[in-house]
Amino acid sequence: MIVPMKKAYIIVQAHQGRSMLRSLRKAGLLHIMTQTVQNEPIQNLQRTFDATYQVRSAILDLQDKKQSMKQEVVSDEAMAEILERYVGLLDRKKHLDEELTQDRAQIELLRGWGDFDPEQIRSLQNQGISLSFYTVSKKDLQNLDPAISYIQLDPVQGQQAIATVNQKLPEGISATLFTIPEHGLHELQAREANGSQALAHTVEQLKKGGVYLDALAKQLQKLEMSMRFEQVDSHLQGDEQLVWINGYLPESEVKAFESLASQNSWAYLIEDVTEDDAPPTLVKYPKGVGIIKPVFDILGTVPGYRENDISTWFLLFFTLFFAMIIGDAGYGLIFLSVAVALHAKAKKANTLVMLVYVLSLATLVWGSLTGTWFGSKEILTTLPFLQKLVIPSISNYPELFGLKAVDAQNHVMKFCFIIGTVQLSLACILNVIHKLPEKNLSFLADIGWLIDILSLYFVVLQLVIGQSANIGVVFTLVGVGFVLVVVFGSQAPGVPFLKGLTSGLGGFFTTFLNTISAFSNIMSYIRLFAVGMASVAIAQSFNSMAGGMLSGFAMIGGILVLVIGHSLNLVMGLLSVVVHGVRLNLLEFSGQLGMEWTGIAYEPFAQTVEEN
Repeated sequence: MIVPMKKAYIIVQAHQGRSMLRSLRKAGLLHIMTQTVQNEPIQNLQRTFDATYQVRSAILDLQDKKQSMKQEVVSDEAMAEILERYVGLLDRKKHLDEELTQDRAQIELLRGWGDFDPEQIRSLQNQGISLSFYTVSKKDLQNLDPAISYIQLDPVQGQQAIATVNQKLPEGISATLFTIPEHGLHELQAREANGSQALAHTVEQLKKGGVYLDALAKQLQKLEMSMRFEQVDSHLQGDEQLVWINGYLPESEVKAFESLASQNSWAYLIEDVTEDDAPPTLVKYPKGVGIIKPVFDILGTVPGYRENDISTWFLLFFTLFFAMIIGDAGYGLIFLSVAVALHAKAKKANTLVMLVYVLSLATLVWGSLTGTWFGSKEILTTLPFLQKLVIPSISNYPELFGLKAVDAQNHVMKFCFIIGTVQLSLACILNVIHKLPEKNLSFLADIGWLIDILSLYFVVLQLVIGQSANIGVVFTLVGVGFVLVVVFGSQAPGVPFLKGLTSGLGGFFTTFLNTISAFSNIMSYIRLFAVGMASVAIAQSFNSMAGGMLSGFAMIGGILVLVIGHSLNLVMGLLSVVVHGVRLNLLEFSGQLGMEWTGIAYEPFAQTVEEN
């Protein structure tokens, strides 16, 4: 359920504003809406946060992943010194990296010219002898004007090298001028060696900072908490005498909030949320349904405060979709082993572990009912007891049970359409239940949609699998539903009936298109059949490829084909769950419910880490 919220105001004397916020943060009750603000304290904290993050990332990248260093606990004062020291080391490392890059580039450039002292060339120039060095192709050198005098040098990187005295080569000649460097090759090599040694020492000093990784992580949390505090402080309203702030809290926390306000002698006001408010959403999951939370967290979806909580239905249908899309009992066993491994590692059955257990068991059940074990018909024929678990009419190997493949496929497709019709009809029923207490006449439009969906189901069956239907009755019912949607779709509490009717008639064409969309929504559930069949076909293809290699010296290759092939099929199956399984819940089902998933998660202003 979506927890009801209350709106709370706190008023204190201006000089007590920050202390009030500290107490409020420690209690962690009030969700305070803020907008991004940039001021000097926040900017200073952000700069410190960025520097700390860079230092920790650099130290972490240098650590030996196989060894862990004993962590040290440091005070805030010591942390400031540590941060200053390691920022300096990072700056030094950056400077050394840049110098080494430049020196190595110069060394590569000078290698072909050999070792010489640039100072001698500059000395000759001071004496009136200006030398210019070029590289030129052999052909261009032969075509050079005889009037141009030059000294030929040893070739450089496959090119002819020359030096002209007191003159430059004319424009138009294809030659590359060599710029005399500041340092010679020997000196640059010495600088490069010293720089490499200094860099290695600096890196070693940074690596020793591994003992502060936890302390730096905690410091980042403190800085985030401080920035959040300053953001909230910047939203205090008032004058030199009084300041106030407002936020939202769950109804169940009202007594705790009132007790906190009394203890601190705050003036406060608590009132109901109005239609103009946009409170955050706190979802309280029914027992056993909370395992779906990791999916919502990954998707980043939060229902609006006034929308339906569909977590229970989402879990049920998502589990079914997952099982049908993966579709293989063998893969279900793999997921089950992953769940056991995660359980052992976490040493407890957390929500993620329980979700994997549920999904793996559902996949195991569906795969058993369809007789699919790693896409292998041989496994099913070799182990007769597995055939007893199969429902022949939906089997992927119906020939083993005396059925035609087309009949089994039609049964599976019909089952997919039944799922779609049930889920979309459920959305209409939930809307009716949600609107009836509000005396919202638009519930009749949802009944109209329910009639349309149930009627269009028979149209889908006739078009896809050829099951006959009384089209006259069906389209009569669709018409009745369409009229209900047009007449009552725009009705709402406080809206005059005629005004709602006028608005509904104005959206006549849109409603017509939405009715067609309802038909396509039911049709879209065929993706469960199509993706599941594709997964089986891919598994069978890899089994066939490996079939001729599972003997003699080729056995290793055959095993590799099976492992790689089924691994790829598993990954593609998981992607299909995201693309198709999640889509059916978040688009078709949620769309029929009228959900937009535009909620803001309830995140109270709270202390996230202990301060020294």
